[in-house]
Amino acid sequence: MSKKKKQRLIMRVSILAVLLAAVSYTIYSSVAGDERLLVKAGDQAPDFKLEDLNGETHQLSDYKGQGIFLNFWGTWCKPCEKEFPYMQNQYEVYQDQGIEVLAVNVGESEYKVSNFANEYGLTFPVVRDVNKDVMDAYSIGPLPTTLLVNPEGEIIKVIKGEMTEEDVASYMELIKPESQESSE
Repeated sequence: MSKKKKQRLIMRVSILAVLLAAVSYTIYSSVAGDERLLVKAGDQAPDFKLEDLNGETHQLSDYKGQGIFLNFWGTWCKPCEKEFPYMQNQYEVYQDQGIEVLAVNVGESEYKVSNFANEYGLTFPVVRDVNKDVMDAYSIGPLPTTLLVNPEGEIIKVIKGEMTEEDVASYMELIKPESQESSE
């Protein structure tokens, strides 16, 4: 093999190695980076402040001492639509037992969200994350996603996807404050 061919081969192999290293690093950092940013069970729930459909402000930290059923959803989401009646039914059971439901709509108009809430007769706070800042802070991917936050503000479970009514009831039991359990 001539000297020129050898140099070309070395150059090509070097370029290929650099490209392979760059692609590997990109894949690794996107996977590992996302994992580091994900909010998960055991983490403190990031605090936020959002407005409901009546113009009232809801700050997560104001609910300290209560179990929070934190649901991220959209009006276009069929599984979300299916689970809202379950959430409403169980909210009626658990609201006097130290449980609060916060339904966080991501990025939709007040008109759409209000119509949806009225159609389903929702009595728990429905708040709007207009700029998707809270969705980003919680690293929410597919909707619906629900986080169970205990009375100390710690996330104890992240549920991705649709829930049955039995699921909703059992999850509310998980986050019910202990003082409420003993007073029954």
